[in-house]
Amino acid sequence: MKAAPSNQDRLRLIKLIHVARRELRMDADTYRLMLAGMKGLDGATSTADLNVPNLLKVLEQLKQKGFKPRPNKAGKRPPAGDEQSKKIRSLWLTLHDLGVVRDPSEAALAKFVLGMTRVSALQWLNTAQASRVIENLKQWHNRVTNKEDV
Repeated sequence: MKAAPSNQDRLRLIKLIHVARRELRMDADTYRLMLAGMKGLDGATSTADLNVPNLLKVLEQLKQKGFKPRPNKAGKRPPAGDEQSKKIRSLWLTLHDLGVVRDPSEAALAKFVLGMTRVSALQWLNTAQASRVIENLKQWHNRVTNKEDV
């Protein structure tokens, strides 16, 4: 038995349809005419009026017009492999092991780094920014463990 589509599926499809429309450089009037002319949509001219199966039909129609969906790359970036990034990651995971960092994920680390440096990925840190993050994590570690060196 197949589960009913969630509201999240519907919202994801609506966003994807709007991306397709933008990439195909389809103006609002042309898009609404396309929807109105499609069989099985009962004259709907907005994605807000459509259920998941009908949204899938619209997406297929946009694919036939040349839209090529790209895989979502969020969270798919390979981890930075330079020595400073490895040290940052090591300190982050050590702090997690000590119980002071709740989320050991790369995404949580990136959010922490963003808050400190305004750079959203370890790959994009310059040497000075990476050093600042390392020193901050070391100080945090020292406060937690009452040690002088890491």
